[in-house]
Amino acid sequence: MPRLASPLCVALCILATAPPRIVAAEDLWPLQARSIPFDDDSPAVPLAYAPLDHASRPWRLCILYPHLKDAYWLSVNYGMVEEARRLGISFTLYEAGGYPNLDRQIEQARQCGESGADAMILGTVSFDGLTPTVEEAARHMPVIAAVNDIDDRGITAKASVPWREMGAAAGRVIAERHPKDSAPVRIAWFPGPEGAGWVSFVEQGFREALADSSAQIVATRYGDTGLEEQVLLIEEVLDRTPEIDYLVGSGPMAEAAVSILRARGQSDQIAIVSTYMSHAVYRGIRRSRILAAPTDFPVLQGRLAVEMAVRALEGSLVTVHAGPAIVIVTQDNAPEVGPAESLAPASFVPVFQVQAE
Repeated sequence: MPRLASPLCVALCILATAPPRIVAAEDLWPLQARSIPFDDDSPAVPLAYAPLDHASRPWRLCILYPHLKDAYWLSVNYGMVEEARRLGISFTLYEAGGYPNLDRQIEQARQCGESGADAMILGTVSFDGLTPTVEEAARHMPVIAAVNDIDDRGITAKASVPWREMGAAAGRVIAERHPKDSAPVRIAWFPGPEGAGWVSFVEQGFREALADSSAQIVATRYGDTGLEEQVLLIEEVLDRTPEIDYLVGSGPMAEAAVSILRARGQSDQIAIVSTYMSHAVYRGIRRSRILAAPTDFPVLQGRLAVEMAVRALEGSLVTVHAGPAIVIVTQDNAPEVGPAESLAPASFVPVFQVQAE
């Protein structure tokens, strides 16, 4: 019996024998692939990614988000909408309403599996809480993980960045300002919702980056990334913990902190660092209200997740784990980095359905 080639070999052979597609440099996506797929600790390999021109048929995707309560996921949504329209495919989007709603997202994932969709894109609320559901869905369709880290069982591909590096990037902003032997500074730390697929990794990276600094975390508050919840957490910390030098945490935390510190007359006393980018965070950096934030280019991550899903369906998926390179944005480089591929346009509103034209 002849020996069958591996799927990766088949894909590479097809690519090697097919006529090369010439792609203009401005149409390439600047990404980093993981040298060991699904291992965020493996070395990153720079990749000039040539996206598909168009889908071969009007595939139907089912997409799941943790929520659409902040500008980060709105920007992911914008990237997915733009890529679906460019490729000529359809999708239906469901959002769980927040990270505590694991049961709701499990039910939504089951609905996806029963809906007749061709593939699923999953922005998970939990690292491993959906694993059995994902494995069941993967028997019938490709499952592409988007943005949030997830157990790789059942996953076909992953469009994401290492969230530990996002936390480390935020931590390095403070560590570089306050080396080990300098005067100590006090940090209030707002990692996000405890148990979410990305929070433990952000926290690990942040604390590791602070290890060689004079900074001390004197208060930690977990909570959902809704603006109202973050306001309550910040107010509680400021009321109970004196002499805070930094507020560090999620995009909604940073957005809320700008207004709270202004109202309290503490804007010149306490600095703000965000662990990711949003519209309000970008404005805050440009206006010197927020010190810095890493961007993982969520618009581009959204585009990549959709493009990977189509490749998986069409048998042309070779790069199975990639994402943009993380960049720290400060007032000095904000104009150069700009909002492109990080933020949806200000006029954009959530889109839950795209129909192939």
